[in-house]
Amino acid sequence: MHTRLVIALPVLVGALTLAGAAATATSADKPKGDQRATELAYARDTYRSFEMMLYPETGLPADNVSAAGVRSRFTSPTNIAAYMWSTVAARDLGIITHGDARERLAQTLETLAHLEHHQPSGQFYNWYDPQTGQKLTTWPVDGSTVTPFLSSVDNGWLAVGLKIVREAVPQLRDEADAILDQMDFGFYYDPQQGLLRGGFWDTAPSGCSIPGNYRNRGPQVWYTCHHYGSLNTEPRIASYWGITRGQVPGTHYYKMWRTFPNTCDWSWQEMRPEGVTRTYLGVDVFEGHYAYRGLNIVPSWGGSMFEALMVPLFVPEEEWAPQSWGVNHPLYVRGQIEHGLNEARYGYWGFSPSNNPDGGYREYGVDPMGLDPAGYTSDQERTTVDYGFEPCRPGAPPPAAYGEGVVTPHASFLALDFDRDAALANLAALRRNFDVYGAGGFYDAVEVRSGTVSRYYLALDQGMIMAALANELESNRLQDYFAKGEVERAVKPVIAPEEFTAGG
Repeated sequence: MHTRLVIALPVLVGALTLAGAAATATSADKPKGDQRATELAYARDTYRSFEMMLYPETGLPADNVSAAGVRSRFTSPTNIAAYMWSTVAARDLGIITHGDARERLAQTLETLAHLEHHQPSGQFYNWYDPQTGQKLTTWPVDGSTVTPFLSSVDNGWLAVGLKIVREAVPQLRDEADAILDQMDFGFYYDPQQGLLRGGFWDTAPSGCSIPGNYRNRGPQVWYTCHHYGSLNTEPRIASYWGITRGQVPGTHYYKMWRTFPNTCDWSWQEMRPEGVTRTYLGVDVFEGHYAYRGLNIVPSWGGSMFEALMVPLFVPEEEWAPQSWGVNHPLYVRGQIEHGLNEARYGYWGFSPSNNPDGGYREYGVDPMGLDPAGYTSDQERTTVDYGFEPCRPGAPPPAAYGEGVVTPHASFLALDFDRDAALANLAALRRNFDVYGAGGFYDAVEVRSGTVSRYYLALDQGMIMAALANELESNRLQDYFAKGEVERAVKPVIAPEEFTAGG
């Protein structure tokens, strides 16, 4: 099952050369004929993985499926959304017919309409059985008890999927609207902090929680003890949708951290940031950045591609906010390439949460590109870098070497809009040198020194791939479905004025 190999020197040298010549954003250029053919083949195979994951009884996808076709017995709102937008993408790319797509999506919406959910907020629970549609209270993998949870970010992605169906399939607009119009993201918004909570339980959990009800509608709920405070992470999709629907104020966007402050009270963070303070919508914002190998980057929380670049699959942030996201997104890709090829010298790049080739699921990233000092690391050995926070906290010598790097293909697809040539070259090298491609497209992750592959397809990761390919091949079609109209009217004026201190 596992392929063992030694990376040939020419492959490594060629990859290092690519890093030095990494381009800036290429989204204005259409893929060339051979690139288009390759991307379309990737899309056809990737959508096949959703057909492998699908439970025909409900029209819901499993969270994951093995190469042997064994589906998990759990799914989430994000997985369901990924299936919906991937089905729209498959239709637009000619992989399935319009009628087929409509029938599939109609079944999914019918099931969603009858899933148990939190009635006062219209929000959905985090885990369901995809075969029956039942809310999970027992984890199917080990029989442990599950306390049903409602996640702000997972419901944010569900809203994305519903909005795309609403715009792409007019015959199903009423069904999508009936679900969307019930979803109130104000239930997560803490007005004292100006931030979204991670989510809430509708029964008291065993761990840390805070009782309350921000909307004063329905019974008390129990909120997570944490907020989503970092701007450059995937929960901002929930922020955007809450702002769009008037459930969250625009000022919330500027309450989130670009970096934490550069004072000794915050010296626990990854490194000492540099920046200036500016004011937007009456909110003072520290426009901080981290300096990583010659690049000034607004970091994500853990340093992963998924955190930074999933949202722009659906929101053209780099166009609406050219002085902030328009600068940072391409730099983030360059930083990932720089780490994989020149710093860690794996010969490949693309680090993001994925299945662990050694079993289970794990976060991977580029530690210095994340606020979290523990960091998401790029290798199995969890090799971190401590830059220190002089003069408050000394740093440590850089690591002598990195260990078993884990690369996930979906990270390269997230980079397509910002460096197409580098992304496709990286994917081609992974496919050429590892047993990383099957009937449903790229498997989820590979250890690039041992060659050990996680032979699974994950709905979330495959959904990111389908969205990236549909945008590439159909002129940002999925972005248009989601962002045009009410989202653009509400969100663009909020984010457009900002100027990051990123650059490089």
